[in-house]
Amino acid sequence: MQIAILTFDGFNELDSFIAAGILNRMAAKGWKAHIVAPAPCVTSMNGVTIEAQRGLEFAAEADAVLFGSGIHTRDVARDEALLGRIRLDPARQLIGAQCSGTLLLAKLGLLGDRPACTDLTTRPWVIEAGVKVLDQPFYAEGNVATAGGCLASQYLAVWLLLRGAGRADAVAAMHYVAPVGQKDEYVARALASVEPFVVAPAAANCLPA
Repeated sequence: MQIAILTFDGFNELDSFIAAGILNRMAAKGWKAHIVAPAPCVTSMNGVTIEAQRGLEFAAEADAVLFGSGIHTRDVARDEALLGRIRLDPARQLIGAQCSGTLLLAKLGLLGDRPACTDLTTRPWVIEAGVKVLDQPFYAEGNVATAGGCLASQYLAVWLLLRGAGRADAVAAMHYVAPVGQKDEYVARALASVEPFVVAPAAANCLPA
């Protein structure tokens, strides 16, 4: 499973790094979550500069794609040339977005008539784009998922694990990263938030059996 975590200038570190950290717990089973960016280096909203692991075009090849958020997402949403570099296929790929990343899904026409989740700041912009915004942390329909709130990145990671691997792997990954003394509580909350929206892995024909 090759995963592209789309990360733009002004990115929120929690969105990109939490998802990457959880998903790369599956490295022994051949999974790899890549930080994917439109330039060789991108700088976070707090001034942390990182090197991209893959270029933006890698998103078209990936089995799954996650859109992180950031303080410049509205600028990205207006940049037709940049958006044109993102070529995705929701019939083949699992696609998720968090917070202002949901606005990019809307601009790319990937939400269809689905409702979506986003953060409170981005909510009016997503509504303006014609999307019904839900007051909940996670929602998925078919191969497209959205999440709202920085720490909801764990729910996108759990969704990919449930879809592409299985419940045991999702539980193991969340149990590892959850705080000591609260592990069962964190695992239970993640499963309760995500499992109602999960369909069988076979529904995504890009995924291994």
